[in-house]
Amino acid sequence: MKSWVLILGGSTGHGAATAIKLAEKGYGIIAFHFDRGEAKKIANQTIDKVNKITDGNCHYFNTNATSDQAMGKYIPKIKEITKGRPLKLLLHSIAFGTTTNFFGEKPVTQRQMDMTVHIMGNSLLYWTQNLFSEKLLSDGSRVIGLTSEGNYLAMEGYGPVSVAKVAMEAIIRQIGWELGKYGITANAVQAGITPTRALTKITDNWEKWVENTKLRNPMRRTTKPEDIAGTIDMLLNSEADFINCSIIYCDGGESRSGSF
Repeated sequence: MKSWVLILGGSTGHGAATAIKLAEKGYGIIAFHFDRGEAKKIANQTIDKVNKITDGNCHYFNTNATSDQAMGKYIPKIKEITKGRPLKLLLHSIAFGTTTNFFGEKPVTQRQMDMTVHIMGNSLLYWTQNLFSEKLLSDGSRVIGLTSEGNYLAMEGYGPVSVAKVAMEAIIRQIGWELGKYGITANAVQAGITPTRALTKITDNWEKWVENTKLRNPMRRTTKPEDIAGTIDMLLNSEADFINCSIIYCDGGESRSGSF
């Protein structure tokens, strides 16, 4: 086994694809997810697959990874799993927040905004701080968050998530700037519109988004979770040691092709 990676949100979508990809590349997988009902069935399929690929070198925890209690409880477990060896990757792939407009019939509340920004943005900082203080991040470690073009475009129902993504990008830049001297890099990967379960929660018009994306994307298709997984895999190579404080676009040129 190469080393361990930690994925926050590793049961579906981009996180699941990355877990599978890195498991196939020989990494041990530690992942958090927060699934109930039907979503839990989908998560279990991912977990079974990763467990089989890694021959048991995977650990999934079904809990709210963004709470202080979870960090306090599970970081010692992570240290025990890795035997104190630093993680190769901390990936933030949690897609949970309020999707609504700022105005209208159901305007976003302060509680909803605070929750969304914390879960999809600020929590990456707190995980990084805790892991760094426990020496679970060191020379060669990567901190990666997932972002989208909603970080600079206004979209139906996307306002709260957009704010969270902008916060995450600022956090990532600062992490890379402060920890770069230790050989720890921090970057964001920007995906294009991807037909995942998370997309269906943003807007009832998600199918129209998908069709419009296929028309405007230079490669005439939407982003796949496997595209993002492949990009993250490349960023773990030593050749990427000098990529820091950046946004890496993996969208087929979609974000450079006009609005929909």
